[in-house]
Amino acid sequence: MSTQGHTWVRQVKKEDEEEDPLDQLISRSGCAASHYAVQECMAQYQDWRQCQAQVQAFRDCMSEQQARRREELQRRKEQGTAHH
Repeated sequence: MSTQGHTWVRQVKKEDEEEDPLDQLISRSGCAASHYAVQECMAQYQDWRQCQAQVQAFRDCMSEQQARRREELQRRKEQGTAHH
């Protein structure tokens, strides 16, 4: 019976991940590990001031990802205008 309960929990989590655009964005960003570190820290301390190292690491990761995304979009834009 515990297997059924475990399976049920996994299914609910998977559905949440599929439906939540924020979780999808974080997963695609490559920053999921640092996001989960923030969540774990917050669950442990329940005080964001205790989690500043994790928050900063997540912020840095997302900033780097956004910069890479901007560069990629700029390259695509330049390639598109070069073909016309």
